[in-house]
Amino acid sequence: MRYTGAQLTIQLLERQGICFIAGIPGGANLPLYHALHDSTIRHILTRHEQGAGFIAQGMSRATGKPAVCLATSGPGATNLLTALADAFMDSIPILAITGQVPQALLGTHAFQEIDIRAMAAPVTKQTMLVRSAAQLPQVIPEAFRVAQTGRPGPVLIEIPKDVQLQTIDDPVLPAPLPSIPASAPDNGALAAAAALIAAAKRPLLYIGGGIIRANAAAILRQFARRNGIPVVSTLMGLGAMPADEPLFLGMLGMHGSRPANRSLAETDLLLSFGVRFDDRATGDVRRFCPQAKIIHIDIDPRQLNKIKTVDLAIAGDIHAALRYFLRHSKTQSPTSWPARIQQIRRKYATMPANVNIPAQLIKNIASVVPPDTIITTDVGQHQMWAAQYYPWQQPRTLLTSGGLGTMGFGLPAAIGAALTFPARRIVCFSGDGSLLMNIQELATLAELNLNVTVVVLNNGHLGLVRQQQEFFYEKKYIASRFEQSPNFTAAARAFGIPAKNYTLASAPENLATAVQINGPFLLNAPIPPGENVFPMVPPGAANQEMLEAIPCA
Repeated sequence: MRYTGAQLTIQLLERQGICFIAGIPGGANLPLYHALHDSTIRHILTRHEQGAGFIAQGMSRATGKPAVCLATSGPGATNLLTALADAFMDSIPILAITGQVPQALLGTHAFQEIDIRAMAAPVTKQTMLVRSAAQLPQVIPEAFRVAQTGRPGPVLIEIPKDVQLQTIDDPVLPAPLPSIPASAPDNGALAAAAALIAAAKRPLLYIGGGIIRANAAAILRQFARRNGIPVVSTLMGLGAMPADEPLFLGMLGMHGSRPANRSLAETDLLLSFGVRFDDRATGDVRRFCPQAKIIHIDIDPRQLNKIKTVDLAIAGDIHAALRYFLRHSKTQSPTSWPARIQQIRRKYATMPANVNIPAQLIKNIASVVPPDTIITTDVGQHQMWAAQYYPWQQPRTLLTSGGLGTMGFGLPAAIGAALTFPARRIVCFSGDGSLLMNIQELATLAELNLNVTVVVLNNGHLGLVRQQQEFFYEKKYIASRFEQSPNFTAAARAFGIPAKNYTLASAPENLATAVQINGPFLLNAPIPPGENVFPMVPPGAANQEMLEAIPCA
């Protein structure tokens, strides 16, 4: 049978199990779209290529499997760069397939020609240029393998238009390549770690997104409970431990919980599993866990001793490491550490939910949705309030932009999650500033009629910018207040999405419509502009130096 390069590409994607592709057509990728017409793959027409990249991320983050987005050459491809960078920072396996001008025009500054591989190289695991249709049966499966192997991440495949149109007779269509198994940690190093754990008087688990990427949440819970080790989490690790778990102290870092940040100063052994020692988690890294020996386990050896020099660095699969620790650890004898942890928890308990409107709203929504509800967020104050107050129970239920901190992420990521899990309710917590970054994807959401509720915490400001200006820039507010804010309920209705405003008088049961209606819904929640996120560690300070001012009423 004769295939064009475009048809072969789509056939290979079908064989990889791809069910959805988000993107926008253009001159340089129209042959791919022509091939999609007769495919089992459902195409999602977004209103911006960045939205397509984040829809792919939503699918991948919700499932742990690679997802695909398409763009044409030139501006279509460059519009994907932010989504690729975001996926790279958070270790999300996506494939971006971009068109390109015919090979004879490369380097001539032809219409919509850009060297996208050079631009994407710093924010992808690999970029690939397909020179002939005969290369596709090797390139496509290999791209999927690269995206999933080791520390996951994005891969860009560039297919010139002449390669898409080139024909090939009876190509061999290979089966999907399995990802290369994660490297096993060194047994000697694991034995040394087990000895340190056995000798510790005040051990503390510091977990991150690597636990969720490795599907290691269940075994982590077993290990923590068997040994009575309290747990703190990064933003990306939320959901690995249930929020109501007695051992769980919450998120650490700049806007982390008081018990989490206080416990870091007292631990004598920090078990750093699947983390990067990001500055938002550590604060002043020189004063991070000053009394502790530190064990760091990560799939990516480049992360070891990169930011924080540790006592024992182990490269390899965290799931395998936890299995080893379960086999070689015993239930800890009672010590004073559990009692001290409870004392810290009581003394530095999180403020009651009724002290601010965002906390009340988030908790009220949580009370009327099931535990497996997938939450997406944009970036800003609402993201931190959601992290603090939503009672996370399961991994892969928080989809948020951690490393890059990309405003505009939440809505398209919610669409991606809803495509993958159409029977589940997806809730997107956004801010008025963040939603405006990709508000055009409300049209995509309305068109697809997905079960997505968008909750806009609307303070008329770039909230975290305003908060930093209040505390660190002499209250000189510039470019943080929107002089003209849209009517979000009217805007949603204009896109064909029902909407209403939230008020303080809205009891949890009155929110049921917003989160249980079939199809999309937008809930606009006005909040006071002066509402701040606390605790807050000032930039450059140690985690225990939190600002703990009372939020505005």
